This record gives sequence, structure tokens and C-alpha cells, in this order.
Amino acid sequence: MKSIAVFCGSQKGAKESYADAARALGGLLAASNTTLIYGGGKVGLMGILADTVMEKGGKVIGVIPKKLMDMEVGHQGITELITVKDMHERKAMMNDLSDAFVCLPGGVGTLEEVFEVFTWSRIGYHNKPCGLINVDGFYDPLIHMLQHTVQEGFISAESASDLLFDNDAASLLKRMEEIAV
Repeated sequence: MKSIAVFCGSQKGAKESYADAARALGGLLAASNTTLIYGGGKVGLMGILADTVMEKGGKVIGVIPKKLMDMEVGHQGITELITVKDMHERKAMMNDLSDAFVCLPGGVGTLEEVFEVFTWSRIGYHNKPCGLINVDGFYDPLIHMLQHTVQEGFISAESASDLLFDNDAASLLKRMEEIAV
């Protein structure tokens, strides 16, 4: 995996462990010479993640919609910042630029992004691994909901298991690398 798209919050969240997880992931990406593809923001977990990759000598490509750029949340201190028309174009470009997807804690935008790429994989638009870092149990309710969709017959257990969850970024990346081969 030469590049990984990371979805995460534009806020820092209520726990310092969320920022710590963003820093840990950023360090791993830089150390493995894996390009970070992300939403282009300088705020919240997005900014912490991008700053960490840059500080550690890595490469960061941000993809930001014009509306957010106009709100001055674009990160000017990264390797490359690409401004696109809207969120649809942003997600399509992030998909095109990445070999895999990782999700840190975040809000509805983060959830929407990870579920869109997971859906794309289910219907054959890509076969890239997708995983979530379950920091301090943040995604436990989501794991439960996915189990519920399996129990209720809306998704197969095999399909649901394609969305990886791990408490540790290094472990998740290793599992994803094994799938991507």
C-alpha cells in the first residue's frame, strides 16, 4: 500500500486518546513511506494527522472542496493541497489516489465517507481494504449495529467481515497489507 486515504474528524473529540491515535497513525504512515490521502483540513484530527506525517518526513495529499477552502480550513503546510468542486468530487479523487482506507474517530461526515467506500467495495467498484481504528471502544456501537444487520438478514457475515476493526493502528495496517497483496 503506497497510499492510504484516512477519514477522521474535523474536531479533536472529547478524549486525548483520539488525538494520540491520529499521531500514532501519522507516525506509522511516515515511517512506512505511505502517502497520506485525506480531506485537506488543518483542524481537528485531520490537522493532527497531517501535521504528524509532515513532521516525521512523510508525504501528505489533501483533497478539499472549494467551499471548505473558502472557509479557510485548508492545510497550506502539506505536500499537496488539491481543491475540488464539491464533496462528491473529493471522495472520488480520494478513492482514485488511495490503495486502502482507514477511519479514525469522527462525526457523521467520517461515517458517511467510510460507509460509501465500504459500499463501493461491496458492489465491485474497488477491492481496496477498509478498516476502522476502534480507539477506546469508539466504534463498539457501530460493530454492534453491523452485527445486527447480519442477524436481520440485510448483509452477509462474510460481507460484514470485510470492514476491518482493530484497536491498534499498526495491527490494522498489517491486516490490511495482507489483504491488499
